[in-house]
Amino acid sequence: MTEVVIAGVGMHEFGRYNDKDYRTLGSVAAQRALKDANMNMKDVQAAFCANVYEVSASGHNVLERLGLPGIPIVNVENACASGASAVRLAYQAIKSGQYDIVLAVGFEKSPRGFLHGAGYDHWQESTGLGANPLYFALNIHEHMVKYGTTKEQLAHIAYKSHKHAVHNRYAMFRKELSVEEILQARMVCDPLTLYMLCAPNDGGAAAVICNKETAERFTQNYVTIAASVLETRRRRDMFVPAVSAPAQASYPFLAERAAQSAYKMAGLGPEDIDVAEIQDVDAGSEIIYSESLGFCPIGEGGPRALAGETSLGGRIPINVSGGILSRGEPVGASSLGQIAEITWQLRGEAGPNQVQGAKVALSHSEGAGGNSCVTILVK
Repeated sequence: MTEVVIAGVGMHEFGRYNDKDYRTLGSVAAQRALKDANMNMKDVQAAFCANVYEVSASGHNVLERLGLPGIPIVNVENACASGASAVRLAYQAIKSGQYDIVLAVGFEKSPRGFLHGAGYDHWQESTGLGANPLYFALNIHEHMVKYGTTKEQLAHIAYKSHKHAVHNRYAMFRKELSVEEILQARMVCDPLTLYMLCAPNDGGAAAVICNKETAERFTQNYVTIAASVLETRRRRDMFVPAVSAPAQASYPFLAERAAQSAYKMAGLGPEDIDVAEIQDVDAGSEIIYSESLGFCPIGEGGPRALAGETSLGGRIPINVSGGILSRGEPVGASSLGQIAEITWQLRGEAGPNQVQGAKVALSHSEGAGGNSCVTILVK
């Protein structure tokens, strides 16, 4: 059975770069990933390139900066799950034996302000229901009503994110904020204040994916992909950009289905995960998804985060890189950035944010339209 590994990862710092185009962001990330794997573009046999807001064939334009060696290039778009979807395609290409070395790269120069074009109907746009923060707020507000989640717990998620991001050079926001500052910040969409929401921004991320035998010709510093799963919404799901609401109480959420599939593929369970990067486009999403992924019972995500269980040194550290809340979200690169972060964790290269002894890591991303990716890596 072919063992699929990540031989190298690279990122271009996330932020706002008026002097750089998407070609630069993507090519820098790809170059850094190749260097990390002790490879060059001539070693790559195929590429999957993720973005959301750029022009068609943008992956071709990015790789032209690296020589464009005539390999098959596929452009991938799955909203916020685009980067992880590119990794999944690369994983499948290696697993099938079609290729030995594949590059997955994500890049974006996100538009300023709230993201649009996420599958909203005309009536939603015309009535003010076409902006993501509204749905994020509705989701966590329902959670608050059902389970007693509090604004203080939401503020703690944002506090934790910004505290950890101080040490992450790839993060856009690297200033620690107090819980009081977060609670008193401008209200964007009740109960979410400004610092409880991520910012769309610019950036790139990449991974070199190989079979184990090929990787060992170049490096010993690889991690194994134990699971790479994409679940999309079904007819029984109700479309909202943040989560997929069940049509009946017994029907599991989209993220829960993706996690169950990934745990089965990896032969692991949530109790085996040492560190996780999960979708936290807002503070409420981290709480909701920490439950959907099985890290705690439904309704306990907020209290357990407040108790320190998801902080560095806690039972299940989540988003100790600062997460999307602090890194920002260049949409096509975002979930590939998560995979880079957990790769560094497993290699013991996360610096002050290192989870000691991490052997199993999980990345989760949720894309508008109903796309949920879960990737599990093992050392």
